[in-house]
Amino acid sequence: MIGYALCGSFCTHARSLGALRALRDSGEDILPILSERAASTGTRFGTAAELRSALARLTGREPICTVEEAEPLGPAVPLEALIVAPCTGNTLAKLACGITDTAVCMAVKAHLRTDRPLLIALASNDALSANLANLAHMLTRKNVFFVPMAQDDPAGKPHSLVAHFERIPDALTAMRNGRQIYPLFCEN
Repeated sequence: MIGYALCGSFCTHARSLGALRALRDSGEDILPILSERAASTGTRFGTAAELRSALARLTGREPICTVEEAEPLGPAVPLEALIVAPCTGNTLAKLACGITDTAVCMAVKAHLRTDRPLLIALASNDALSANLANLAHMLTRKNVFFVPMAQDDPAGKPHSLVAHFERIPDALTAMRNGRQIYPLFCEN
């Protein structure tokens, strides 16, 4: 079973759910995880209830939405792999600093403490500024892999990076073989 976690970046949820659907259709057994913000915030992109319902429909499981529910995801409930898609700049910073105050951060901590692989699909407006050091830190961590990413609007948002969500299945395959998929930074 693999874990599939979604953080805030609400504008990327539809693309993330498309990747989740592709994984499910390829036969993956998936456990959904939501950050508290994603689990409880409605936006112009959809309601929190719609997101939770879509995840339950796609995976056949209710999403994990609290730190307490996520804590066993290491030794007690081992996952083969964990994907965070989207991973916001806020979550990336917390992961880089070892902060575990959300369901997603706790799931990652619990998962990494058993030396299992983590795949991050970044979606951050400050990845090339305030979060650049955190990105660099996570790129050097053992068992941490990234989905290839690009600047989604270099003129309007020059510090933004967004993963190519459609590459999640390929990145997962590479990660299972112990490889980072390259190029990491791509054209749109």
